[in-house]
Amino acid sequence: MAVKIRLRRMGYKKNPLYRVVVADSRSPRDGRFIDEIGTYNPNTDPSEFKIDEEKAKKWLADGAQPTDVVAKLFKVAGI
Repeated sequence: MAVKIRLRRMGYKKNPLYRVVVADSRSPRDGRFIDEIGTYNPNTDPSEFKIDEEKAKKWLADGAQPTDVVAKLFKVAGI
């Protein structure tokens, strides 16, 4: 089972909010997930995000692969 750290789209039409979740790579984008580790709001200027560092580091240590966007968020957060 390949585990990914990725964004799950929330919010409403033309106003997306995202949750950073850990999910099986085969599950749909907004489908079932294993753990929620943060949020990301691209609508504000500058865009704001909150990530639980301990959970993120735990999942990365367990072999979860972040997507490109999540990897950039982690880089900015210093994880």
